[in-house]
Amino acid sequence: MSAYTETQAALHPVPKKINKKRTSLKLFSLRFDRLTFALLLLALIVALGIFAPVLAPQNPNHINMLARMVPPVWMEGGSWEHILGTDQIGRDLLSRMMWGIRTSLGIAVFGLVFSAVLGIGLGVLSGLIGGWFDRFAMMLVDVFITLPNLLLILCGIALLGTEVWVLVLMIALVRWEAYARLVRGQVLYLRELGYVEASRVLGGNPFWIIRKHILPNLISPMMVMLTLSFPGVLLMEAGLSFLGVGVQPPTASLGRMIGDGRDYLVNAWWIALVPSAIVVLITLAFQIAGDALRDRMDELNND
Repeated sequence: MSAYTETQAALHPVPKKINKKRTSLKLFSLRFDRLTFALLLLALIVALGIFAPVLAPQNPNHINMLARMVPPVWMEGGSWEHILGTDQIGRDLLSRMMWGIRTSLGIAVFGLVFSAVLGIGLGVLSGLIGGWFDRFAMMLVDVFITLPNLLLILCGIALLGTEVWVLVLMIALVRWEAYARLVRGQVLYLRELGYVEASRVLGGNPFWIIRKHILPNLISPMMVMLTLSFPGVLLMEAGLSFLGVGVQPPTASLGRMIGDGRDYLVNAWWIALVPSAIVVLITLAFQIAGDALRDRMDELNND
């Protein structure tokens, strides 16, 4: 047995691989609680977005001025042809809702992933390298924290346009600093632990230490942070589309649909209510899931 293996065995009486498996099983164990309810709700909404091309009963951009502002089916004057009604130019709201979920969730997910990768990568390097790189990275974080997110996004859109990739890029650029600061603090703590010091002394290179010791210990807190951060990213995209600087017509998005219905709240309130309800459900489900994951992690840490 090598010196490194002996050191690892002494510091970790139970193999790390088994611990990680048991932790995952406990963390995602099936039981009917808040986490299960939130995940089922999210799975249903995501499925509606993913399979929108198959499930949508009509073309979401088809205009029918003869069927404008038809109420939902449960109201007087409603029709089963348009279950959730139509908007001000006769487009089917159920079809547009499905495609809007697809668009809004896609932008939010890619923006969140890019911001998380950028922030986590910079935070890990900052915590491990230290010195001038750490000072420069934290100065950059402080600068981005002081900048108004909306102003920065609007400047980027004014320079680059209103394409979907611009929205994803700008959302990533205004959301990465929170991950960088949190991950840096975790890395500063983890790098002082005994088994990390032993790995460094025994010749482990920085990339090996990051892959074997740092990243596995960041998975749980990052999962909680991602679930709690997603509603903010979704609301950011919806707010930009609502203001008219996000997704452009005729593409359907939840924020764009709310913006289209704001002038018809008295006579055709369902135009804005349908996408608003979906945004509320998504944000509520992610908040419940994040809180439930955090509670389960606290239970595992107390065991």
